[in-house]
Amino acid sequence: MSTSALEVMPRASRVRCTDVELIVAFDDGRTLAVPLVWFPRLLHATAEQRANWRLTGQGEGIHWEDLDEDLSVAGLLRGEKERR
Repeated sequence: MSTSALEVMPRASRVRCTDVELIVAFDDGRTLAVPLVWFPRLLHATAEQRANWRLTGQGEGIHWEDLDEDLSVAGLLRGEKERR
C-alpha cells in the first residue's frame, strides 16, 4: 500500500519573519526558512504587517490580511516564489 503526498503534507503551525527570511514551523517538526526577496509584498512590509498573519485551511496556508498575501504550504515546500 502506498501513501500519497497529500496524505502526509505537513501543516504550518507557527510563522515568523525576520528582515530577510520567512520562517515556517510545521506540525511534523520541520522548519523551513525562505528568503523574503521571493515574496516582495512581505519584503517591503513593516514588521507589524508581517506579524499580522493567520493560518488558513487548518495550516494548509498562511494569510496576511494587511498585505492581501496568501502562501500555501505546498507551494513553500515546492520552492515556489511569488508570481508577478
